Amino acid sequence: MPEPQAVLAPLTESAVFLTLVVEPGGEAAVHDLLPDVAGMIRSVRFRMPEEGLTCVLGIGSDAWDRLFAGPRPAHLHPFRELTGERHHAPATPGDLFLHIRARRTYPCFELARRIVAAFGPAARVVDEVQGFRYFDRRDLLGFVDGTENPTGRAASDAVLVGDEDPDFAGGSYLMVQKYLHDLDAWTAMTVEERELAIGRRMLDDVELDDATKPADSHVALTTIEEPDGTEREIMRDNMPFGSIAAGEYGTYFAGYAADPGVTELMLTRMVVGDPPGHSDRILEVSRAVTGGLFFVPTADLLDDPPPLPQPAEPAATAPADPPAVHAGLGIGGLRGPR
Repeated sequence: MPEPQAVLAPLTESAVFLTLVVEPGGEAAVHDLLPDVAGMIRSVRFRMPEEGLTCVLGIGSDAWDRLFAGPRPAHLHPFRELTGERHHAPATPGDLFLHIRARRTYPCFELARRIVAAFGPAARVVDEVQGFRYFDRRDLLGFVDGTENPTGRAASDAVLVGDEDPDFAGGSYLMVQKYLHDLDAWTAMTVEERELAIGRRMLDDVELDDATKPADSHVALTTIEEPDGTEREIMRDNMPFGSIAAGEYGTYFAGYAADPGVTELMLTRMVVGDPPGHSDRILEVSRAVTGGLFFVPTADLLDDPPPLPQPAEPAATAPADPPAVHAGLGIGGLRGPR
C-alpha cells in the first residue's frame, strides 16, 4: 500500500484546522505546490522533533476535478447538507483542508503560516480554528472525547481505503464540522441529564448500560452496527476551541473513515433521528455551523500528483448555410425579384 498521510497520528494537545478555497485561476499554482508540502512539514518538524508535528491535507470534491485529470476517489462527493425536524447540518465552502497537530501551538502556527504563504493568492482561508487539549481529553461539555477510537489494525481497517478502490488505497475520507455550544443551557442541566444526553457517566467515562442509556443519546445514535453485530468505526480527532471575547465555545469534529457513508449515517441519525424525529439530545445545546467532506490522498500521490485537467476545447463552429434563393416571397401573388 502507498504511504498514507498522518491520519493515524496519536491525539495531541494542540491543533490547527484550516479550510481554504482555491481561487479561480489558482489551480495550477496549488497543483504545483502539493509536492512541496511534505518538505515544509519536515523543515519545521526537524527543529523540534519532540513536538510530534504532523499535517494532513484533504481535497474537496469540486477541487479534485479542478486539480486532477483521470480517476477520482470512488466515494468523494460534496458534503451533504442535512435538515431534520429541529436541527440542521449545513454545508459550507471548502476546497482544501489542513489538519495540523503538535504538542504545542506554535509549531502548528508556524507550519500553517508557511503553507498558506506558499499558496499566496491562489488559495484563500475561509475558516480557521485553533484547538486545544482540555483537562483529561474532555470537551467543553465535560466529557472525554474519542473514547471509542479504534487502535492498531482495527484503526487502519476503519480509516484507510483498501483494495475496494485500488487507485486510492491508503487514502482516507475526512468529514469536518464546527459545533458551537450553549454552555449556559448545558450547565443549567443536572449531571444526570447531561449523562443521559451523552450516554456516558461524566466522572469515570463509563458508557451507560442499555437499560439506562436513552435511544436518542449521542452514544446510541452514533453507534453503527451491521446486521451480524459488527460495529462500524471511525477515527475521531475532535478538539475543543473557544474565544472569550466572542463568547464562542465549541468542539471541532474531525472524523476519518475508509467509507464516508459510515460518518454520514452517524450524522443523519444525529440530525434527522432514528427513527426520524428522535434526534440527538446533544444538538439541543450544540449547533453545527460548518460542514465539509474531503479526500485525504496518500503522501505518494501528493509527491507526484496526477496532471492538471486539460482545458476543454471550444466546440467546432458549423459552417454558415449559404443564402437561400427564393422563388418568391410567398405573399399572395407577389413574386420576388429575378
